[in-house]
Amino acid sequence: MDRDEYAAAAIKGDDDALIARIQMDQSRLYGIAYSYMRNETDALEAVQETTFRVWSKRRSLRDPKVFTTWVTRILIRVCLDERKKRLRERPLRNEFLERDAQTADEHGIDRLDMAVQLKKLPSKYRMVIVLKYYRDMTITEIAELLEKPDGTIRTWLHQALKRLRANSAYGKEGMKVEWE
Repeated sequence: MDRDEYAAAAIKGDDDALIARIQMDQSRLYGIAYSYMRNETDALEAVQETTFRVWSKRRSLRDPKVFTTWVTRILIRVCLDERKKRLRERPLRNEFLERDAQTADEHGIDRLDMAVQLKKLPSKYRMVIVLKYYRDMTITEIAELLEKPDGTIRTWLHQALKRLRANSAYGKEGMKVEWE
């Protein structure tokens, strides 16, 4: 059976087909979850929660061809929900991150640390950068996943790169930085 056949069987209620289909995408799902959660345990937990949500909502998917996009969208929502929950539970954690970023900025260290630079970006820009450059998704795939027009994704990507350049050592000195 191929991916679409497994997805079609999963939609009809075949639990074994659902497990097999999710396992086909497990490394991609884990990679996306890890890029959001920045922790192996939390990433695995997000994938597990996603699997549960997919299992409980599998009959609502109509087109088996968009199974991967559907699951990825659910995973991103799970990760964002978890991050919001953490912000409510530990309000001081954000202050520590800001202080660490300021300390790194004072010492010029953050210019070399892309993770610190990405944390400074608004979430929509950070999401597009992660999906494009860390998960090798095309602009069309990102637009489909985020349910936005291609032009919006291109604008967000352009704005994110512009902000990253402005914050980098090369961007401040006016030298051209090649990102693609």
